[in-house]
Amino acid sequence: MSDRPDLTARYGTVDRAYGRRLATTPPELDGPVWMINLLAYRAQAEYADGRASSASGREADDAYAPLESLAAVGAEVALFADVDTQLLGDSPRWDRVGVVRYPTRRSFIEMQSRPDFVTQHAHKDAGVSQTIVLGGQPLPTPTVPEGAPAWADVPHPPTVDDGPVLLVHVLRFHEGAAGESMAGYQDEAGEVAIPHGVRIAAWFAVEGTIVGDGRQWDQVRFNAFPSKAAFMAVALDPRRLAAQRQHREPAIADTYTMILRPTIDRLTVSAASR
Repeated sequence: MSDRPDLTARYGTVDRAYGRRLATTPPELDGPVWMINLLAYRAQAEYADGRASSASGREADDAYAPLESLAAVGAEVALFADVDTQLLGDSPRWDRVGVVRYPTRRSFIEMQSRPDFVTQHAHKDAGVSQTIVLGGQPLPTPTVPEGAPAWADVPHPPTVDDGPVLLVHVLRFHEGAAGESMAGYQDEAGEVAIPHGVRIAAWFAVEGTIVGDGRQWDQVRFNAFPSKAAFMAVALDPRRLAAQRQHREPAIADTYTMILRPTIDRLTVSAASR
C-alpha cells in the first residue's frame, strides 16, 4: 500500500509527512487517533466531474456520510456539531465540527483506499470549500471539584430553546507559553465557570494536521456548558476577562473559538477510552 493517503482535494493541502507517519507507525506503537474536522461549505455544491447538482455544499456533505466505511475499519463518530457562533478567528467561517475516533492511525489511511469511501468522498469534495483535519491524542484534563452544581441548579440551566452547547478552542501557543500562562488562566476562569456548570468534555494534543492551510496547531479543547446563556455569563464576567488579558491572550499565537450545537456527542466517553 502506498504511504500516501488518497486525500487530494480542492479543500486543503495534505501534509504528506504526517500521512507517512499515519501509514507507517509500527503496529506495536500504533493506537487510537481522533481526527478533528473543521468544515466550511460552498454555497452551491461543485462536483469535480462536472455533474449538475442543485444541492448546497452542506447537503453534499450530508450525502458524504461514510458510515459504512468508518464501521468497516472500526472507527466511530465521537462528535458531529453545527457551529452556532464563531467567536474568535475571522477566516474561514466554519460551519461544522466533527470528531472521528479511529482504532489505529493505519486504519485512517486504509479507509482512504476503500472503493465505497472513494465513491462517497466525491460528495465531500463537492460540498466543502475548506477544511482543517487534525490528528489528536487525549490530554489529562482538570477535574470539576466535588460540590459543583448540577446543570439543573445553575443560573442558566438547559431549556428547550437553549440546550447544552460545546465550546471548542483550536489553539496554537507561543513557544513555551502553554504551561504556566494557561494554567493561571484555567484556575482563575474556572472559579467563574464552575458555578455556571462548565464540564470538560475532552482536550486533545495535536500530533499532526493531515489536511489544512499550512498552519500548525497545538491543542483542541472541548468544554461543555448547560446552555449558551451559561457560557455567555462566563465569557462576559469581568473576572474572566481580566484573566484572559493577563494569561490567555499572551499565551496564544492563533486560535479559533466556536460555540457548537451537537447532534452527536460521545466525545467524553470516546476520549476516556484510550
